[in-house]
Amino acid sequence: MAQTFRTLAIFLTIAILSTILVGFWSFLSHGPRTDKDLYIVHFVLGLSTAIGILLVHCLIFIYFLGTGRWVKEVTIAYQMPDEPWHKETRTLKRQTFPPALFSMLIGIAAAAAGAGAQLQEWPWQVHMTLGLLTLAINLWAFRIELRNVAANALVIEGVMREVDRIRAARGLVSNEEALHEEV
Repeated sequence: MAQTFRTLAIFLTIAILSTILVGFWSFLSHGPRTDKDLYIVHFVLGLSTAIGILLVHCLIFIYFLGTGRWVKEVTIAYQMPDEPWHKETRTLKRQTFPPALFSMLIGIAAAAAGAGAQLQEWPWQVHMTLGLLTLAINLWAFRIELRNVAANALVIEGVMREVDRIRAARGLVSNEEALHEEV
């Protein structure tokens, strides 16, 4: 998951930067034809980027909810203590959710401010500021999310090692051997 998330974060960062650059280019351009074409490109990039922000950070939510539930179920099934594994997944989830949520909210705010600026109801400076904050907050969130996804992978590996130890102590085959038997 860490590599997948890293790739998505890089693509999303490029999308945010592209949206910002085309927005500045559109704003600084002169001439009705160029302004309209660049505006349309900026609008489509901005909308796609806002949806991408929601997609990537919701993926992080789902990942932590799913793996946290899996660790909880495994610790119950194998009568393992809450610490360290299940407690660690809860801690990682609690550290990750606020930055992911802030990233989604600032992306929505920037898109809404863009609509306000297009309708000339809001000053363009609000949209520009929120766009730049979207980049900064997403970079901050990506760093935290990537660190915690990597830490969560170590938790999952630790749980699997402990499960194999418990299975061996009970005279059962390892998880890997049980999976091969099913196939």
